[in-house]
Amino acid sequence: MNIQWYPGHMHKAGKEIKEILPQIDLVIEILDARIPFSSQNPMLTTLRDNKPCIKILSKSDLADPEITRQWQICLEQEQGVKTLAVTIEQPDKIRQVPDLCHKMLPHKDSSSRLMHALIMGIPNVGKSTLINIVAGRMIAKTGNEPAITKTQQRIDIGGGIILLDTPGLLWPNVENKNSGYRLAITGAIKDTAINHEDIADFAAEYLLQNYPAYLKARFQMDQLPENEQQLMEIIGKNRGCLRAGGHIDRDKVAKILLSELRAGTIGRVSLETPAMMKKELVELDIIRARKAAKKNMRKQKWQGSSQI
Repeated sequence: MNIQWYPGHMHKAGKEIKEILPQIDLVIEILDARIPFSSQNPMLTTLRDNKPCIKILSKSDLADPEITRQWQICLEQEQGVKTLAVTIEQPDKIRQVPDLCHKMLPHKDSSSRLMHALIMGIPNVGKSTLINIVAGRMIAKTGNEPAITKTQQRIDIGGGIILLDTPGLLWPNVENKNSGYRLAITGAIKDTAINHEDIADFAAEYLLQNYPAYLKARFQMDQLPENEQQLMEIIGKNRGCLRAGGHIDRDKVAKILLSELRAGTIGRVSLETPAMMKKELVELDIIRARKAAKKNMRKQKWQGSSQI
């Protein structure tokens, strides 16, 4: 899926991050525990250099706990990275963030200089709620739709730490099409910018393959259907999503499936694993190589024709 939602304030925020990173001591990146890879900002790896980074896996109560553990092990293999899996139902765990910042920069405790931490994440990942809990007061706007925060904020959370909060940030080119689907499924992209049926079909196929027991329990099925289209038909009939003539209202069914998946009522679901992403990255490298070869061929043809 190609993402076509990249508001102007996100472009501005991306430029500001590049400008202020040299002044930053530590980076805090909020990831969605259900999609830790797809919710990582690809430009951060390049720009962060050797700055310490805390990757916070938010909404961990919605994700598969075993897969979340796998991701924490995987992410912490990168030098200078620590992880913390949190949920807003565990505010005491979120309040550990300042202590973790000091542990990663112990020399700051003996310094009179303030620690500047950049906090960033994709839209609707729970960044503003987390900031309010850490700060102990209502500072950042919160909501259940993406792109609530529009401007950069400086927030003193005490303990000698200044947070630089940025708007929820996507990137203009999500190369891995599956990552685009996962971002849409979890609500990082505004619903007005996606095709619900297309997204729900992707989710249904994944659930059939990886969480069949959850589907049977939630939608009261004795047997699993053979494919995602049949699953959507069953859900539509069970939930009364019918149009005139008894036809299934597929858009309505799609919205039901996505809503219940996002809310966790289907079960604790992770949409990607480290092993899956390793395989997808290999496939992506092949696609990149093919594109580069085609581009090179076009360039050679153009150069050949211009010399005639």
